[in-house]
Amino acid sequence: MTDLKLTLSCLSDILAICRLEADAPLPTWADGGDFTSITRTGDELSVVCRSRDVPAGIRCEKGYRCLKVEGPLDFALTGILSSLATVLAREDISVFPVSTFDTDYILVKEGQMEKAVQALSQAGHILRR
Repeated sequence: MTDLKLTLSCLSDILAICRLEADAPLPTWADGGDFTSITRTGDELSVVCRSRDVPAGIRCEKGYRCLKVEGPLDFALTGILSSLATVLAREDISVFPVSTFDTDYILVKEGQMEKAVQALSQAGHILRR
């Protein structure tokens, strides 16, 4: 689906991507803002939340912004993330994708947000601020 054109919105919070031990309790400090994602695997507990809410001493990468694909998206659709990631990869913009039941999100470093928005717009996607 290379011709897929999506509508995205830019979320306002500055986010952090955190790594905790696999057996860590769910962090109460992560529940706030317009985007939070918590994923547990056998190897780690990953948390995406507002940067300002992350306590000192937590292993994390701060300074991310989030683009939300307007949904809900049908589970049968293919190429959603690919249509975005390919455009951004051509511009050397690294992405951290997160999917939910309803839609997809793309996190990019805050310093690359304007470049990402411009590249996606030029590719025909619609960006809402």
